[in-house]
This record gives sequence, structure tokens and C-alpha cells, in this order.
Amino acid sequence: MKLRTLAAACAALVSLSATAALASDPVTAKLAQPLAQPTKFVAGGAVFVCEGDACVARAAMSNTYSVETCKAVAAKVGSIASFSDHRTFDTARLSACNASATAKTERGEALAKQ
Repeated sequence: MKLRTLAAACAALVSLSATAALASDPVTAKLAQPLAQPTKFVAGGAVFVCEGDACVARAAMSNTYSVETCKAVAAKVGSIASFSDHRTFDTARLSACNASATAKTERGEALAKQ
């Protein structure tokens, strides 16, 4: 009985470790324009630390690498040149992502003219 309990505990630990390893690739957003000052914010369940022309989420969650997260990052810091973990967004996904940055810029310009 103790051996079965130990085996089940080991299996659970291996399962949790594998899940954490799969979600541990950092997600990087390369920015079209560098930032004037460093910033941090939460998007896609992860903390993005932005400096210069990159925002990086080192402790990414399984849903951090998504168009929705990319849109949230773009809305905060502007147009994204590339969005990646161990994969990279294609042109269509990157365009969908940058729609948020474009809308924010247009709103900001309209407010500045008023």
C-alpha cells in the first residue's frame, strides 16, 4: 500500500513538473519603437517587464502566448514587431495583434487635437 502511495505521489510530481516546464518558455514581444523608460504590467496571466525595444514575460502561463495577450501588450506599449516563445507569430496574427496599438494611437491623436 505504501509503495502504491509513493508511486502515485511520484507520478503526480512528474506530471506537475512537466506542465510547469511546458509553460516556462519566456514570451518576448519585440517592439517597433523602443520605450523611453522601463515599465512592468500584467498581461495573459504573466508579468511583462519592458525595457528598450523588448517586453519579456519570464514566468509565462500556458495562455500567455496568444493573440489576446499580444493585443494587451500592444495596447500598453505600442506596435509589436514580433511576438514569440519557442514559436513566432505569423504575419496575420501579428497584424491582428497590432490592431490594438493602431486603435490606441488613433484615439490618442484624436484626443490631442481636441
